[in-house]
Amino acid sequence: MKPETPPITIRRATLADAAAFARVNGDPEVLPNLLQVPYPSEEYWKQRLGEILAPGKHDILLVAERTDGNGLPKVVGNAGLLASGAALRRRHVMNLGIAIASEAQGQGVGRALMKALCDWADLWGQVLRIELTVFTDNARAIALYRRFGFVQEGLHRGYALRHGAYADTYSMARLHPAQPSIGVMA
Repeated sequence: MKPETPPITIRRATLADAAAFARVNGDPEVLPNLLQVPYPSEEYWKQRLGEILAPGKHDILLVAERTDGNGLPKVVGNAGLLASGAALRRRHVMNLGIAIASEAQGQGVGRALMKALCDWADLWGQVLRIELTVFTDNARAIALYRRFGFVQEGLHRGYALRHGAYADTYSMARLHPAQPSIGVMA
């Protein structure tokens, strides 16, 4: 009989998650599909998390946890929506990033993080458009994004250096499925 997979808990990231971000995002099986550089340090992630989590920022950064063999919570993925920039006319747009630990891929972690982010964007974040780039050979990620309503909008040739060669990416985006309207007052 197959052992039961522990449930996934989604929560906001904190500065205390810096080591987990370095571990997950630096995993040699995960890193090639991210726009990160090898050997990320805990110090780098403390600084980066400090910037993202600063008061007054509208970004959201989540982690997915599962209990390990000792019953302790272990971060197995992270995902976030970051403001597209400071331009007033693009405040309705956020960029998505996601990383799932290699040992947790294919177990619903990405789906749980995507659901939480899309719910936040649609119900609370005043986000009309979520954008991302994904390497063209990352079929698992592309399928996940499509399940959440993302569509391919373009191809970027030679977009990023990966393993010593320039790789192509797709640009994908998702529009709010039911844009909010003003309620009618009785």
